[in-house]
Amino acid sequence: MQIPRLIVHEYLQGLGVPGLAGMVLVVLALTWGLAGLLPDWQSLQHLSQQTREASEYLAKVENGTVAAPVVPQRQLDDFRSKLPSQPQATVAIDKIYALAAQERITLSRGEYSLGIDPKTHLARYQILLPVRGSYPQLRRFLHALLGQLPAVVLEDVEFQRKKIADTDLTGRIRMTLYLSRS
Repeated sequence: MQIPRLIVHEYLQGLGVPGLAGMVLVVLALTWGLAGLLPDWQSLQHLSQQTREASEYLAKVENGTVAAPVVPQRQLDDFRSKLPSQPQATVAIDKIYALAAQERITLSRGEYSLGIDPKTHLARYQILLPVRGSYPQLRRFLHALLGQLPAVVLEDVEFQRKKIADTDLTGRIRMTLYLSRS
């Protein structure tokens, strides 16, 4: 059903200028209201969906079908529990020397210093070891060291040859062994 233009024109003339202004204001108010409410309504729908998903996840955690999230403090506690304790430092150092002996690397007398890391409050054993061996031996030693002693951090590795024809390298390895203070 189509309304003839003449009828609409007569109706608008009957309203006059104040009536037309009122109609325009009503249309503008409705448009402005919908434009302002639509984003808030979408945000409300999104928050409702997140709340539903969170309650479903919580129910799964309580049932045991999903593992509880790891809290950063718990991660730090787990990390500290896996570190060797301070009295086990000699065992870790013996392991370093055993790995070197396994690769037939000569370890000269090293320098050791025990301190407390002010940021992490962990005990740290700083070790400086002069080494001598072939490049493949030293590489395998460092690889085994990092693989078997995850509490060790290599800080500096320095190798040099006395002569170009030499197969053995001399150098030093500076590392830190982190220990828990329990």
